[in-house]
Amino acid sequence: MPQRPMPRLFPRRTFLSLLGIASTASLWRGAVRAAPAKATGWPGYREAVVIDSLGGPGVYGSDDFAPLSAGALSDVRASGLTAVNLTVSGVGSYAVDYDRTIRNLAYWSAQVAAHPDVLLEVRTAANVVAAKRSGQLGLIYGFQDTTPLGEDLERVDTFWNLGIRIFQLTYNRRNLVGDGCMEPGNAGLSEFGRKLIARLNARRALVDLSHAGERTTLEAIDASRQPVAISHTGCAAVAPHPRNKTDAELRKLAERGGYVGIYLMPYLRTQGQPMAEDVLRHLQHALDVCGEDHVGVGTDGSISPVAVTPEFQRKFADEVKERKKLGIAAPGEDANVYTFVPDLNVANRFERLAELLSARQYSSLQIAKVLGGNFLRLLREVWGA
Repeated sequence: MPQRPMPRLFPRRTFLSLLGIASTASLWRGAVRAAPAKATGWPGYREAVVIDSLGGPGVYGSDDFAPLSAGALSDVRASGLTAVNLTVSGVGSYAVDYDRTIRNLAYWSAQVAAHPDVLLEVRTAANVVAAKRSGQLGLIYGFQDTTPLGEDLERVDTFWNLGIRIFQLTYNRRNLVGDGCMEPGNAGLSEFGRKLIARLNARRALVDLSHAGERTTLEAIDASRQPVAISHTGCAAVAPHPRNKTDAELRKLAERGGYVGIYLMPYLRTQGQPMAEDVLRHLQHALDVCGEDHVGVGTDGSISPVAVTPEFQRKFADEVKERKKLGIAAPGEDANVYTFVPDLNVANRFERLAELLSARQYSSLQIAKVLGGNFLRLLREVWGA
């Protein structure tokens, strides 16, 4: 297919005004490779638009569908986050995921209604800006699998009308759309998947290629008329793992105007528990490959920090065991390697990341883009408002 024009980014003045950092110094070109330094704070955090491109409120291990606790709501306020891409879909089952997704949507709608001073449902980019102005957390409803759609493309419209704005095509396994990253055949995008992407483009929904296989990722970027996201992943060149993306995938994504969010997951390393230094290495590599307009953070975790208690350790081990039993686990999932970064295990982890990036001499504009400006730019372009 013909190469589409590169997307138009925010003019510099508009971008700076939006993020509240109009006096920032001129930006650096390319990722700085200075040695790690002690964080000394970044003064622009409270003015920046901060978006977790895969995350959400809640406390790890709490009962399903329990109302958000006072502690979880306090953590939302402390986080400084403007918005999150919140997974509401079921994952991995055509048998139950439609009903599970409807129930999840009902739950989160009830939480928004119960806490309108804290939470705001996001259906437009303007809602994200409104959340920033009001101090609420914007919830962007998203899928992490297309199993809730079954074989019915009409369900795209149904879920769009219910507020879904981000559709991840696959999880780890193969589905009707294409191969996930755990499929050894790497068969790529199906004909049904191409029709789905066309339907999502027509709706101006954001296509997410996290968990997709390499061929599925590359073919979906080509098939989409709009830029796409990889909301939560790492860099395979830094840590070779099926959940991480190759430079070829990252480069093509950026060339087409897309966005990649670096996660805070075990796959940042091939062995052992990842730490903040690993997050920074993946961010640096993504910035080197994609450029500073296309990189952000999608933690793939809850806003509230995890308390590592014996109860947590038991529940976490049970979860790893169950994921392996269901066949949806990734290689290396281990009860002794947690799905969070210990030295970023705080509600305001994005503020900590901003401090660490500032200590490495990234400019204020670069930091603001990584924290959320780049994802907001993508939402504006794809959603159109």
